[in-house]
Amino acid sequence: MSEVVAARIGVIADTSLQRHVLQQALSANGYKVVLNSDPARLEEADLMAVEADLWLVDLAQTEDSPLVNALLERDSCPVLFGEGHAPERHSEHYPRWERRLFGKLKRLVGDPSRAVGPRLEVLREDAERPVRLQLPGALANADSMTGEPAHEVWLLAASLGGPEAVKAFLDALPGGLPIGFVYAQHIEASFESALSQVVGRHSQWNVNSSRENDSIRCGEVIVAPISQEMGFGKDGTMLFSGRSWPEPYSPSIDQMMLNLAQQFGSRCGVIAFSGMGSDGNAAAAYVLRQGGRVWTQRADSCVCSSMPDCLREGGYSSLSGDPRELAQALVNHFAQQANQPVVALQLDTP
Repeated sequence: MSEVVAARIGVIADTSLQRHVLQQALSANGYKVVLNSDPARLEEADLMAVEADLWLVDLAQTEDSPLVNALLERDSCPVLFGEGHAPERHSEHYPRWERRLFGKLKRLVGDPSRAVGPRLEVLREDAERPVRLQLPGALANADSMTGEPAHEVWLLAASLGGPEAVKAFLDALPGGLPIGFVYAQHIEASFESALSQVVGRHSQWNVNSSRENDSIRCGEVIVAPISQEMGFGKDGTMLFSGRSWPEPYSPSIDQMMLNLAQQFGSRCGVIAFSGMGSDGNAAAAYVLRQGGRVWTQRADSCVCSSMPDCLREGGYSSLSGDPRELAQALVNHFAQQANQPVVALQLDTP
């Protein structure tokens, strides 16, 4: 398996707050910060010693800087200027600032989610079949709804480390639950078909590509398309917009959450698994207002916990656990609806 190397970013900013926010944002989105400094503390020789794929320059003082001029005279890598003062991480303006910044970085030095696809090979080689959770009696004895249009639809949202986590969740989750899923995974389009094959290979859930003008059905997981935005008609059928997802993410978890909650309201939920950045944070409040739920993967079980961390820190997540615990919590959710005893779990709650 070839390892995808993170793009190296050098940061020059003349306020400590801006340097701190940029460091956090870049690291959370999968970039490697190789220098983060006040220009007043740098010499030209310091710049020459740093191997960077891009320089991000953000100066409150607008007068000419010899260091910046030295960077511009080099032709080894691009220089990105003046993305503006970073808002507070949980302010309403932060997601727009982050999308603008990382949309540009993605075009200039590549998308960190490129690392997701090659990791699928590890899952393809894994032959172990985990023990599946038990389906509560009333649900096991009920008439099967598998194949029927799903009344309740939940979103499985993920980025780096997502396929491993979602596979563990689906491996543990018993079939026969009256629910369908949409799986939005940041990944390159060339790995889209492999994602469906690998994630569902040991589970009782059918992992399928999206189908225009058809319903999401109980017992299946629909992989959100990478190439175009997917929404829903008034009858809950899947609709393709013909336009790309809003930058910089494909698919956009924020947009997928908005589209899902608009149609399904209290009959939807979101589980945010391992991933980079804060995609999903801007739409979480809307999901809750519509009556939906937001759950998150616990940080210590994530390859990268930035995405679920953001939702927890924003106060949106009502429950956190590792993938198996989240599967048990979902079984308990339907057991409660059927007035069945639930399995006691020690889950993280706010």
